Amino acid sequence: MSILITVCVRGGSKGIPGKNIKDLNNKPLIYYTLNFAEKFAEIHPGTFIYLSTESKEIKEVVKDLNLSMVNIDHNRPPELATDTSGKLGAIRDLKEFAEKQQKQKFNYIIDLDVTSPLRSIDDLEKSLEMLKAHEEALNIFSVSPANRNPYFNMVEEKGDGYVKLVKEGNFLSRQAAPVVYDMNASFYIFSSNFFKRSFSGAITEKTLAYNVPHLCFDLDEPIDFEFMEFLLSKDKLNFEFIK
Repeated sequence: MSILITVCVRGGSKGIPGKNIKDLNNKPLIYYTLNFAEKFAEIHPGTFIYLSTESKEIKEVVKDLNLSMVNIDHNRPPELATDTSGKLGAIRDLKEFAEKQQKQKFNYIIDLDVTSPLRSIDDLEKSLEMLKAHEEALNIFSVSPANRNPYFNMVEEKGDGYVKLVKEGNFLSRQAAPVVYDMNASFYIFSSNFFKRSFSGAITEKTLAYNVPHLCFDLDEPIDFEFMEFLLSKDKLNFEFIK
């Protein structure tokens, strides 16, 4: 089984400038994802790790990490590095580059998000098994239980200025409403068949979700870094590859 791990990062970030290489507990944020990718590859032969970025600064930071299994030959095209370009195009572009360079097709593509680094080897292995067990499934991604439920306590504005529930339903309690999840962006796993069709997003009619059984959140605001740094410095996170 051949696996491609993609790590796609842009140089620009409006919320937190340079967040992908911002120091977190004395290491650049991108280190935690790349280090995890190498540990996964070490126990899963046939796995390749490729970086996609348009930023020379990010490449220099990755070089200085001395991670032997991370390929940084690819240069992301400028049109795939804008605020509106989306990530799927960058993954597809990197996949085509890696397959041409390695002269092989990959059975599975695992995309790891740098800003959501709380993941485990067990998460990926179980997700891969779920994807393989559902022969028609095209992909699977990580989720967490949602704090709000669109059937019960989430509203949206109507055209007349009033509001309505996001999802229609006659439920008297949140517990009675259908279970919903937050996409936590930690990882996405695609089968090769996914890329035979021109999907514009990760959600298809044949998409699975893996509910991670632990803390998982995205580092998007400055306070998120402070929170994570506190947890790391106090050794409150039981993740082998984020230390």
